Amino acid sequence: MRLNASAPAPARRGTVTLVAAVLLLVGGLLLALPERAGAAADSLISRGKPATASSSETSAFGPEKAFDGDPATRWASAEGKDPQWIRVDLGANATVSRVSLTWEAAYAKAYRVEISADGSTWTRLANETAGNGGTDEWTGLAGKGRYLRVYGTARGTSYGYSLHEVEVYGTVDGGTPPTGAFTVVAAGDIAAQCTASDSSCAHPKTAALARQIDPKFYLTMGDNQYDDARISDYKAYYDKTWGTFKDKTHPVPGNHETYDPAGSLAGYKAYFGSIAYPQGKTYYSFDEGNWHFVALDSNAFDQKAQIDWLKADLAKNGKQCVAAYWHHPLYSSGGHGNDPVSKPVWNILYAAKADLVLNGHDHHYERFAPQDPNGKATADGITEIVGGMGGAEPYPIENVQPNSQKRISGQYGVLKLDFTDSGYSFSYVGTDGKAKDTSPKYTCH
Repeated sequence: MRLNASAPAPARRGTVTLVAAVLLLVGGLLLALPERAGAAADSLISRGKPATASSSETSAFGPEKAFDGDPATRWASAEGKDPQWIRVDLGANATVSRVSLTWEAAYAKAYRVEISADGSTWTRLANETAGNGGTDEWTGLAGKGRYLRVYGTARGTSYGYSLHEVEVYGTVDGGTPPTGAFTVVAAGDIAAQCTASDSSCAHPKTAALARQIDPKFYLTMGDNQYDDARISDYKAYYDKTWGTFKDKTHPVPGNHETYDPAGSLAGYKAYFGSIAYPQGKTYYSFDEGNWHFVALDSNAFDQKAQIDWLKADLAKNGKQCVAAYWHHPLYSSGGHGNDPVSKPVWNILYAAKADLVLNGHDHHYERFAPQDPNGKATADGITEIVGGMGGAEPYPIENVQPNSQKRISGQYGVLKLDFTDSGYSFSYVGTDGKAKDTSPKYTCH
């Protein structure tokens, strides 16, 4: 059942009438009746939980504003576009009995309230086709899932959709709620043409470290095999070290993968097989927990097909947090320096509120403060990490870039990234097993 109470007209605010007093008295009596006890037992389970949305008008109107308990704040979508949605992660599977929506003047004429166990497949709990704003109370629900969203299909005004509060009531299922936490190991510029029999050979050591960390999965940021990434070299070198956990690896190619005399990326594709192009291309995406990972081929950033795919992929993403990785960094203090080939991709990721970018190409470790595509430090910017110390000969630091917070050259190692449902942190771990740098804890946008 939905009870709708439209916002009072300004002239009537603060006016207490006899009818209102009677209604308050009757309401109090109804609340005291035994049959209402069950409803009172349900708790507010959405306050302060991680939220995401299809869009936000500005960062001041982010989706988290609809779950902060402050009636003065609000989420507002981009204007003039249908459909739009806002979603909350309840932190664990829950039974939802009631949902309260407090609309701002930009309300939904038509919308659905939906629930999902995995954030991908949705079940409808309620459906509105003649909304008029104010406060909508959906009661008598019996939905089960971890994620709840309000999916607007028709605006009630020429603006967007805007909610002061979304309140979800119910009970969280028993047991310890899943945190969604997981660890990833990443590196670029990995396998030189050497083996463990050579004491100066680094990639067997970084592989041993990566294996010891035992992450959920591994990422490579290109130049996986030197010098021209032939299949024979992959089998002779990379396969003996990093290849031992190939089935848990999500790779991308670097420029050295394009040097194969048998054809660009021939050895890379032959070695990794469908792992290298699980969606039919050398760029792809996948989800883990509350994170959406985007693997890109920076050798082909000038190709419209990849750019169009990236825009479409991010548009349909339902995860709160976004990480992307490829070979050529937009910003670097190393020998290769800044690479403008990545600027258009940064523009797209920044507009989609992406959180983290991982790159290789320059053979050093570097951590940048969150910044926008133009290199301006900003709290809603993207954190970039250069992690090209997987085994190739180190490059010196040459020209320190603005917003570069930490640089290490000459010490081989891997990135250890720790992800949660709402944020991340990372460290650069040397082959001696010691953390050489540790990041702050970041919250997803």
